[in-house]
Amino acid sequence: MGIHQKGTTIDIAEIKTHAKLEGDVLTRKNARDAELKNIITGQDDRLLLVIGPCSSDNEAAVLEYAHRLAALQEKVKDKVFMVMRVYTAKPRTNGDGYKGLMHQPDTSKLPDLINGIHAVRDLHYKVITETGLTTADEMLYPSNLKMVDDLVSYHAIGARSVEDQEHRFVASGIDAPTGMKNPTSGNLNVMFNAIHAAQNKQNFLYGNAEVDTDGNPLAHVILRGATNEHGENEPNYYYDNLIKAIAQYEKMGLENPFIMVDTNHDNSGKQFMEQIRIVRQTLINRDWNEKIKASVRGFMIESYLEDGRQDTPEVFGKSITDPCLGWDKTEALVNEIYTTLS
Repeated sequence: MGIHQKGTTIDIAEIKTHAKLEGDVLTRKNARDAELKNIITGQDDRLLLVIGPCSSDNEAAVLEYAHRLAALQEKVKDKVFMVMRVYTAKPRTNGDGYKGLMHQPDTSKLPDLINGIHAVRDLHYKVITETGLTTADEMLYPSNLKMVDDLVSYHAIGARSVEDQEHRFVASGIDAPTGMKNPTSGNLNVMFNAIHAAQNKQNFLYGNAEVDTDGNPLAHVILRGATNEHGENEPNYYYDNLIKAIAQYEKMGLENPFIMVDTNHDNSGKQFMEQIRIVRQTLINRDWNEKIKASVRGFMIESYLEDGRQDTPEVFGKSITDPCLGWDKTEALVNEIYTTLS
């Protein structure tokens, strides 16, 4: 067997005593979680932004960003609800490169997953307790869900994971909004089959036991664009794409037909400034068509303190994975969204 255990078995219960939410902070988080669910189900018509760094590589920079975002949230809270991206595990197409805070809590040192788990909990906890915001993370490893499910308010299933049955079935047991991206191929049937599986009750092996799930009616679409066989980007946020996605929701009879447009990745070709144009175009499409306005009610936006990206963490608050909008452009974009909404 080529898998070799390093250290003792992780005690999940013990891990969750670290950075535990209690008292007024927990009450506030629960209240915001209820608001978020109402947005997904259409009882609250505010626009949802899942916004923040591509990857949370530096605690100090992430917290600086979080404090700025919290102040901005307060200004736009009557029309816009923001959940901060605190993404701590990054999928790597070929397995190489920085894999996120979970793997490497200190980018200057070797991977250290045990300390990485504590660093992840610390970061989510500090964002929540210091700013009052709630957080989003990608469920890259379903087995890790139990380590953060008390902290994370929005879960994303990425383009490389959405076809995996374990991700789908575990998503069916999450009691929180769970966005499911289309795969990199752009095949929407894969994503919608994943949503169907996640919204329904499932039975499978998880955590060394047989489990049943309740189904997750808050599982929904994230359109992130695609890459064709020639390596070319094929965006899927255009008017016709949105109409087709809405029609597929209706055809399959899925609950809560909520669509989020991912403004980066293959929709933007990772040209971070394109995120601004994509938001503007989508807002125009919402105004043009009532069905789009009723269903397309969220954006995923990658932003950080500084524009762009860097290969190594030299500039404070600049992404070391995908390029992001800097803070000034982020603030201007959120304010523009706010003033555009009727």
